[in-house]
Amino acid sequence: MTTAPHPATDGLSFREATKGDVDALVALIESAYRGDDSRAGWTTEADILEGQRTDPQGVLEVVEHPDSRLLTVERDGAIVACCQLEHRGDHAYFGMFAVSPALQGAGLGKVIIAEAERTARETWGVREMHMTVISVRKELIAWYERRGYRRTGRTSPFPYGDERFGIPRRADLEFELLVKELA
Repeated sequence: MTTAPHPATDGLSFREATKGDVDALVALIESAYRGDDSRAGWTTEADILEGQRTDPQGVLEVVEHPDSRLLTVERDGAIVACCQLEHRGDHAYFGMFAVSPALQGAGLGKVIIAEAERTARETWGVREMHMTVISVRKELIAWYERRGYRRTGRTSPFPYGDERFGIPRRADLEFELLVKELA
């Protein structure tokens, strides 16, 4: 039985970000995680963090880093999603994942993460993908677990006091490491 492609994933193209994409990527990432616009999707952090999620300098650093790729997803010439891949020796790091809030929940994230895993495996020959997720984001962690990521129980502190990463609305934030073996 053949299934028709899902409308949310039709017409997608993947490419590496360039310096010229920085402003559009910052706007996308901010819209997916912060402020009232982010509430249109399910990945919002608006209830746990205020302020910025990233800034042009942070995105530019990822774009220009020699061991990093900022995978950009377009549809009809518009950037609709992105994710960071960084080569870290025997594994790759997955981060800065953002999908336009209007397109969340339609299967686009699954397609992007699968492409990111394929890219990391083929580009660097890594056997694992690592990521960190704010530990109170139970629904998001469960989504990654359904994609094959496992919780490690290894945590690192949230950078309280560094407003480049947001202004916490609660005192119990930390990052948990999730890992997936790439076949």
